[in-house]
Amino acid sequence: MTRTARVAVAIILIAGWALTLVLSWPGHLSFDSIVQLHDGRTGFYHSWHPPVMAWLLGVSDALLPGAGLYVLFVTTLIFGSFFALMWTRARASWVAAVLAVLFVPLPHFLLYPMLVWKDVLFAAAAVAAFVALSLAEVHWKRPPIRASLLAGAFLLTVLATLTRQNGLIALIAIAAAFAWIVARNSNWAQGAVCGAAALVVAGGAVFAISVALAVHSDGGEGTRTQLRLLRFYDLVGAVTADPQLPLDTLADSEPGLEALMRSDGRRLYSPERNDTLVGSPALQDALGQSEPSAIAAQWYDLVRHHPWLYLKVRARVFAQVLFTPDIEGCRPVFTGVEGPSGEMGDLGLKPRRDARDLALARYAKGFMGTPVFSHVVFGGLAIAALVLLLWRRSQGDIAIAALLASALVFTASFFAISIACDYRYLYFLDMAALSAVFYLALDPSYLFAVVAMWSGSFWDSRSDERKS
Repeated sequence: MTRTARVAVAIILIAGWALTLVLSWPGHLSFDSIVQLHDGRTGFYHSWHPPVMAWLLGVSDALLPGAGLYVLFVTTLIFGSFFALMWTRARASWVAAVLAVLFVPLPHFLLYPMLVWKDVLFAAAAVAAFVALSLAEVHWKRPPIRASLLAGAFLLTVLATLTRQNGLIALIAIAAAFAWIVARNSNWAQGAVCGAAALVVAGGAVFAISVALAVHSDGGEGTRTQLRLLRFYDLVGAVTADPQLPLDTLADSEPGLEALMRSDGRRLYSPERNDTLVGSPALQDALGQSEPSAIAAQWYDLVRHHPWLYLKVRARVFAQVLFTPDIEGCRPVFTGVEGPSGEMGDLGLKPRRDARDLALARYAKGFMGTPVFSHVVFGGLAIAALVLLLWRRSQGDIAIAALLASALVFTASFFAISIACDYRYLYFLDMAALSAVFYLALDPSYLFAVVAMWSGSFWDSRSDERKS
């Protein structure tokens, strides 16, 4: 029965992988995707996005023009991670087969792997890295297999770390999990040494690759601009929340900008996204002509002297990211090809929104307003699974627990950095939760034992009168 269930899960996942490719090949590219593909083809990387994705797209494009090979790689990583999870347990249950049937039709599997977004690449690489580490623990006593899996986990972790600015969270989590796994199989001193070594080596690789790619970039201008926009967005939000807030630094050095922040800025500000501020050309011109040091100094003053106001503003923005109260405004669905005309002309691409794209978009949008597009639901699943895994701690559990912990910390990091509520930003949280639930379902006997223990304890606590 176990073998039959494992075969069934494998067939479902392979069919889902093939269907995803058929429905969306050669991928869906938005504005940012087109820019990154163009960067990859020209070999010059704009630092608004981490350049490793543009480099990957360049490699894919050199082999087959477009993003086709790139989305094949990402889709294979996502479905392959779930496929590989089957080999972390000695058995596979029919519960896992049922979950596979339920998971594959979700937009998280049927659409997102084919979206050329760094958030999807990050989630795919990070989940695959933790799955590889979990498999390495399961096969710890088989050195050749263990070494191969650890090498794969290392490479995927480096890729994930390079893909997002806050991807370092995944690197720290996987190094900590590796340390714990080594300690379980030897001693804590060796675990600490191996964990620290993994962190240093992987961190060094990330740094070296970043430096190498930076040689062919704009020198970090995009990153500096993003930081400036984040601080400016926080300041406008603070003035909106407290119109009497003094902005002395800007009033002295940038009086025109300060006045526009209090007028146009307050009128246009939205905690949902910073794009609304573009509605005032005068405000944008004043921001563009201002000194970044003045914005930075005023932001530091806000954080130091008005911390509760800063936290209030950040909390409102973070609530939009986590709870997505206006799910349509947070753009969970995109299909087709669209982008800047100049870059598309250079790439030989034309805008695309054909019948297949429209049908897929309608299908995915049908899940809007349901738990399928709810980070809170997936966050709850992640926390519950994390507690179960840390309580059980069987072979393979530590890496999956670390995956969930990193996803939760990654989500929390958006409290400080978010400037828009786009659903894709927390795709990693959703996929980490789905991975852990599927992993637990492969051998649900422990879950049944927990439920039985809880229900038995609950029943024993009842009085004889209430039992009857």
